[in-house]
Amino acid sequence: MSSSGISDCRLIYEEQAYDTTYLGNLYDSHLTMLTDEQRTVFEEIMAAVNSDNGQIFFLYGYGGTGKTFLWKTLSAAIRSRGQIVLNVASSGIASLLLDGGRTAHSRFSIPLNLTEDSVCHIKPESDLAKLLHETKLIIWDEAPMVHKHAFEALDRTMNDVFNIDTSLNSEIRFGGKVIVFGGDFRQILPVVPNGGRQEIVNASLCSSYLWSKCKLLRLTRNMRLTVGRSTADVDQINSFGKWLLDLGEGNVGGPNDGEATIEIPRDLLITDPSDPIGSLIDFVYPSILENVDAHNYFSDRAILAPKNEVVHEINDRLLAMFPGEEKEYLSSDSLCPSEDVNSTQQRLYSPDVLNGLKISGLPNHRLVLKVGVPVMLLRNIDQRNGLCNGTRLQVKKLHNRVIEAEIISGSNIGTCTYIPRLNLIPSDKKIPFSFQRRQFPLAVCFAMTINKSQGQSLSRVGLYLKQPVFSHGQLYVALSRVKTRNGVKILILDNNGKPTDKTTNVVYKEIFNDL
Repeated sequence: MSSSGISDCRLIYEEQAYDTTYLGNLYDSHLTMLTDEQRTVFEEIMAAVNSDNGQIFFLYGYGGTGKTFLWKTLSAAIRSRGQIVLNVASSGIASLLLDGGRTAHSRFSIPLNLTEDSVCHIKPESDLAKLLHETKLIIWDEAPMVHKHAFEALDRTMNDVFNIDTSLNSEIRFGGKVIVFGGDFRQILPVVPNGGRQEIVNASLCSSYLWSKCKLLRLTRNMRLTVGRSTADVDQINSFGKWLLDLGEGNVGGPNDGEATIEIPRDLLITDPSDPIGSLIDFVYPSILENVDAHNYFSDRAILAPKNEVVHEINDRLLAMFPGEEKEYLSSDSLCPSEDVNSTQQRLYSPDVLNGLKISGLPNHRLVLKVGVPVMLLRNIDQRNGLCNGTRLQVKKLHNRVIEAEIISGSNIGTCTYIPRLNLIPSDKKIPFSFQRRQFPLAVCFAMTINKSQGQSLSRVGLYLKQPVFSHGQLYVALSRVKTRNGVKILILDNNGKPTDKTTNVVYKEIFNDL
């Protein structure tokens, strides 16, 4: 590397430290495996990279159409030349599927609480700015689940860092770099606290001023489900895939403008009236007591539900069934030192009050674990080594100050790690004060919310609908986690708590207007 100022930049050095010979061979082998559809997309993006003119693409394709394979091919093509591609994703779990992946928020220093005027925390002379100058391509996967203000903040910041006109009518976006967004608008859209349909659709990337600058590319052939299978299997898989896509677009169950009642095929249902939840558990975790020590038994199965309360109910039931001795960890909660509090507020927000707060994304005050139990990480700790928000682990040993666990999801499966207690400050703006909780950033994870499952591939899923889904794409996301029809069962309860075959599907059809 030259001795210019750029060579002193640690971030650039890290991104150029790849083995170019290995990547050149990987690129050659990947190139021969691309379908005609994938090759057309690949060549169009590479032409933009080679011309250095800057362009925005959106690659639209549902799960299994080979987006991740295309990202790997593009990355290998560019890195084998010693050039830089930045792979980011909207969630930690999705970022683990990318080579050298990071979450977009951490890579680009995007603020957590966004407004329409937000900018990223990137100074013009910083290492991150130097890295962006040298970058040939940015790939941003699972883009539809992020608020449009995140993309707009990065656009403004990059134009500012590169001294380019930052007005909305400027033809140059993202500092003149090539950026490819990827994703599926059938999936869950940005979460808008207390937001309704209009607010959620308005928060989406396709409602941004950037959307008109995006060139839409498509992948339509399902690679994941059909490779190496018999004709009969392929036919069944294709019909299940078509039903899923129709469900995701709101074409199942008659005219759907937002919410529609749909009837679920009988072979997908749990119908046992005596112990329906027990039947669902038996489907997802058969012979669980014989498999408590089995390697990777928990890695590709989960029970999904729309809301946290139901998830906790399932996790508590399975934890009680699970053999072994419980170990209880209690958090230490306190108001943040930055809070200027008087004695009345101190009494009002006593440790007992803080202990009782249950907040999404924050571990509970009381965490009960057993050796062998699957858990989910609730914070990004070390993304490079696969420890990010959403990573699933299996508890190996329970110490007083650390928890020893093995990674069972993502690209670092089998790696042993130690999880420490952390000081965690919730970013929930509904809380009128700042407090911190010192606790292990973990939650028991036999079950998880549908939103948390996005980006994960599982072989066995039980969907528990004690209440119906409540947001666009949730039903589609839950059912599309599996590779085959026989990998999923659904338990739907009516108002009397009895199994039924009807549920609500929520699809905001206007999201597809410009696709």
